[in-house]
Amino acid sequence: PWGFNYDHDDDGKLIEDYWESDWPRVEEDFREMKELGANVVRVHLQFNRFIESPTKTNAHSFGKLRDLLDLTERVGLYLDLTGLGCYHKQDTPEWYDAMSEEERWAAQGFFWREVAKVGSTSHAVFCYDLMNEPIVPGKRREDGGWLGPEFAGKYFVQFITLDPGDRERAEVARSWISTLKTEIRKEDPKTLVTVGLVPWSLRGRGMSSGFYPDRIVDLLDFLCIHAYPKTEKPGEVLGQLKAFRVGAPVVIEETFPLHCSIEEFESFMESTRGVAAGWIGFYWGEKPEVYREREGFAADATLQWLEFFEKNGPTFKSPFQGGP
Repeated sequence: PWGFNYDHDDDGKLIEDYWESDWPRVEEDFREMKELGANVVRVHLQFNRFIESPTKTNAHSFGKLRDLLDLTERVGLYLDLTGLGCYHKQDTPEWYDAMSEEERWAAQGFFWREVAKVGSTSHAVFCYDLMNEPIVPGKRREDGGWLGPEFAGKYFVQFITLDPGDRERAEVARSWISTLKTEIRKEDPKTLVTVGLVPWSLRGRGMSSGFYPDRIVDLLDFLCIHAYPKTEKPGEVLGQLKAFRVGAPVVIEETFPLHCSIEEFESFMESTRGVAAGWIGFYWGEKPEVYREREGFAADATLQWLEFFEKNGPTFKSPFQGGP
């Protein structure tokens, strides 16, 4: 995979915020991502837009998902369907936050069973990513405290339990993965299943998500790491990537020159060839020429990323011919 996270637009709106009112824009964005060289697009589905109650779906949203799958097939792309998003905290249903762990997992399983029912009818689904950056806390959290800290106005991190009790954190992670994967397999027996992990998911390296790669790899078809190289810590992210190699392919599901120069980023990307099995960056609904007219770090970094992506696509999509 070589592609983009299509997680929000340039104004921070989620796809469900505009795919009804401005569908031509979605079509244009997908064609633009294809023209830039992408073969996969990661779409982040929000729980509240698809599930109205523990037993009722939003039929209209699932209809738009079918439209998105049809568009993806026509354009010649594949989808990384990442689910269970609660990125806008204010939109999260109160009934969902008030649930017990068992009830919440059941609701999440319901979401995935219904998504898989639609996904199984299309050739455009590359994989199901159970959740973006799930965490098993090390101790009890406050009631309703399912979301992690805010970043740029959104909540990308979620906790899968509020109280691990005396359970081993990795066992909680395994149980959660198994629960959701079982629901997916009821409707879709073949599509790949993964989880988008923070890089600090490794054991013995300080803070950890509890999703230790070596403890969950047998439950997943491949592993995903979110990797943002840092100027002040050269080599750290590459080391984390290598540590994720525990018997399954590893896809860099998020990356961007957020904490480093474009030169350092290019060096990092080149060092991951032969280690990573795929790379997914970001596209926020604007072509490179738009960013050329803007000033500031965000515009510069995005332009540099898009230019790198377009230029280096043929290399990264080709089989790696180097050494180990």
